[in-house]
Amino acid sequence: MGWRASIPLRLFAMSSFGEKGRVQPSELPQPAQSPRRSFSRLASLKWILTLVFASAVCYTFQPASDGILALWDGPEVGTAALCSQATALSPVKNAGLFKTLANTYSTDEFLHRRTQSYDDLGPIGEDPRWESFGPFHGYLLKAYPQAHATLELTKVNTYGLVYVWKGTDESLKPLLLTGHQDVVPVNPDTYDSWTHPPFSGYFDGKFVWGRGSRDDKSGLIGILTAVELLLESNFQPTRGVVLAFGFDEEVSGRRGASALGEYLLSTYGENAFAMLVDEGGSIAEQYGGTFALPSVAEKGYIDVRVEIAAPGGHSSVPPAHTTIGMLAELLVHYENNPIEAKLSRGTPTYWHAECLAAHAPELPSSFRSAMRKASSSDKALKAAQDELFQDLAFKALVGTTQAIDVIGGGVKSNALPENAMAVINHRIASDSSVSVVQEHSIATLEGLAAKFNLSFTAFGSSITGDTPAYGSLALSDAWGTALEPAPVTPTGADAAPYQLLSGTIKSTFNAHRDLTQDGITVVPSIVSGNTDTRYYWKLTPHIFRYTHYNTGSGSALSGVHTVNEACDAQNFVEMIRFFTTLILNADESTAL
Repeated sequence: MGWRASIPLRLFAMSSFGEKGRVQPSELPQPAQSPRRSFSRLASLKWILTLVFASAVCYTFQPASDGILALWDGPEVGTAALCSQATALSPVKNAGLFKTLANTYSTDEFLHRRTQSYDDLGPIGEDPRWESFGPFHGYLLKAYPQAHATLELTKVNTYGLVYVWKGTDESLKPLLLTGHQDVVPVNPDTYDSWTHPPFSGYFDGKFVWGRGSRDDKSGLIGILTAVELLLESNFQPTRGVVLAFGFDEEVSGRRGASALGEYLLSTYGENAFAMLVDEGGSIAEQYGGTFALPSVAEKGYIDVRVEIAAPGGHSSVPPAHTTIGMLAELLVHYENNPIEAKLSRGTPTYWHAECLAAHAPELPSSFRSAMRKASSSDKALKAAQDELFQDLAFKALVGTTQAIDVIGGGVKSNALPENAMAVINHRIASDSSVSVVQEHSIATLEGLAAKFNLSFTAFGSSITGDTPAYGSLALSDAWGTALEPAPVTPTGADAAPYQLLSGTIKSTFNAHRDLTQDGITVVPSIVSGNTDTRYYWKLTPHIFRYTHYNTGSGSALSGVHTVNEACDAQNFVEMIRFFTTLILNADESTAL
């Protein structure tokens, strides 16, 4: 019983390139019992020594100042109706299993090796740098012998991993848990700035230090550790569990999750999974409350390349505007005319705002009052938006953002540049689209194209026709990777997967702290970036991006992808507990 030497919790280093309601489980004859606190106390000396080897893998909205309480049209909605909450949900049939999971951690020596790969990787099988994943797979085999002996493992496109834990009832849709093996690289110039070497997995009694300790080896290792623990406890699932781990998420998953998505779709079919949980949202303490923020949507994405071409020549006889000068004016104009951000009803950010109004006591009373009327009053909605948008981070989550990130042009100071270019990154709001951004780009720059007598083509179409011009302006999808906003995961009272996830979050949080009262509010949220789930949309409409990592009062991204990335050991234990509880709760539910 327990995690012996077979479950070392080393988070293997692998640098990469670089609405609400309640659902009860179907068989609840009595109130759900919470797991004992003992699981959260597993960080005994033996278990902590294991984490010493862990390495390289593991919004805030500030309250606006109170304003004058305005009177808006429309009825006021009660707080409970704004953001009703599921009850804490713990396993019933397997309640006894939790009692056998106490004090089960111990450690031995195990694989300790650093691996790196790079942004310019060539094809798999040709570029030897991909081979760094091989030792990691060897580590997993040694670290999780029960999982590898019991689950069926398929390698997809060489390094993608799919583990299948068959359930006894094949009529039930499986649970799909995903993550990624790769992490972002560490700039060698920053090595001396790390408190502990970035690939050491150093444990100081509280944190495990190393690249990837937060993103995303902690999620991958947490899932496998939960599975191994359940296997050692002789648990046999009724509902199947599938694990899928990509290997290039940090560069958009084009070889990893893309191939995994195609494999899972061809093997299981569309809408074949009960729900999917991937990396993403976390736990935050803010505005006088504690909130779990599972992301139920993702923004879309497009990089717009802006390129100007014009005759060159000697710089001693320059035109009024070089290509670089024209480009500079275009970019300033573009920055000064962004797509307007609007808080719209029926979006994840609107639901997020409703929950803050209902459960964040430190937010201004004017905001809470506005949100209680916002469902039927445009004035109230605008007032709430004005309060929220004082926090630029929240405003960025709501709207389509733009950022000029790449610029180039010119080769010599005495030669007029024939070409100049820039790339503008856009993260597209959940209620917008790629075409809206493209149309906005055209409308914003069309006047300046005429001013500089430039022919204008955009996204494969001619805007100005064949009229003779001094030069040309062209807009395009820079890398051909434009992505529409993700489908929004259902969160209503009849959305069983969301209710089950919410109940699992609450049960895990409360039991980990011996809380007898509910200590956390679950708030639908959105991630501004993109995860591997972009390739899994057809597998299930119930996609959640959530890791159950407790960031406290800090930002969810604080310390991620930068110097001194570190994972709190107790938070990591709670993550393992979350995945264990999720598997057991999903196994008992017939509502999925």
